[in-house]
Amino acid sequence: MSDNVNVRDIRTILTLERVEKNIFRGPSQDIGTPQVYGGQVLGQAIAAAQLTVEEDRPVHSAHAYFLRKGDFNAPIVYEVDRSREGRTFTARRVVAIQHGKPIFTLAASFQAPEEGYEYQAPQVLPDFGAALPLSEKERDPSRKDSIVRPINYFDVRVNPEPDPEDPNALAFWVKTRQALPDAADIHREVLAYVSDYGLLFSALVPHGYSMISSKGRSISELALASIDHAIWFHRPFRVDEWLYYRCVPISTAGSRGLARGSVIDGQGRLVATTIQEGLMRKVSG
Repeated sequence: MSDNVNVRDIRTILTLERVEKNIFRGPSQDIGTPQVYGGQVLGQAIAAAQLTVEEDRPVHSAHAYFLRKGDFNAPIVYEVDRSREGRTFTARRVVAIQHGKPIFTLAASFQAPEEGYEYQAPQVLPDFGAALPLSEKERDPSRKDSIVRPINYFDVRVNPEPDPEDPNALAFWVKTRQALPDAADIHREVLAYVSDYGLLFSALVPHGYSMISSKGRSISELALASIDHAIWFHRPFRVDEWLYYRCVPISTAGSRGLARGSVIDGQGRLVATTIQEGLMRKVSG
């Protein structure tokens, strides 16, 4: 029996079944790509690690490697290693397994709340009032109505002018279509889920590709896959309120692309930072 799920509530995708004390099982979802969406595995792995942290210690950083393609017709098993229980920090290592093989690994760190210095570089935001919702074709040019895409869980808006900080940025406003509970854990897990959307693609922008416009070059000539993904959570936020996700290309070389993402709330606070490297290989044909 397939464990693939087609649901409209993103919390269902991120809700895990506890199999044993440190072992969890999560559903998979077909999003129309050859493999499981990377953000799904990232969000589920963070959720699995968080379920083994008994104290009030939210995740502040997570570093992941994608090892194999995930099968969206099978569930994913998450094995959590309780690496460290410190006075203020907790460390976890998670291995995601399908068909007896690891497909993904995650190292995550959790910290008890503390007061300290506060600084961030000034963040320049575009005018939200000028932002426009994406049309259905822009949201997914090759969509099939029977498939739930990752972006379907979110309201997305883009500004007609280039991002004020970087003309090569792939940037957009995003929030969940549904209200979420107040529990901060689910907001971090959902942000991890959506953080995989667009980040690697921004490394293609300098080469004439566009994810939200039919005017760019076609990505059908490329094989794209995430290699690794890192996320740091800096400040509290809600993902059911508007966040601005600015994804900036850093480098493309050796058939790989590297990009950095900044997640900024409506008050200009930097709430999270992401970095991802991925495969960007031209398909011969």
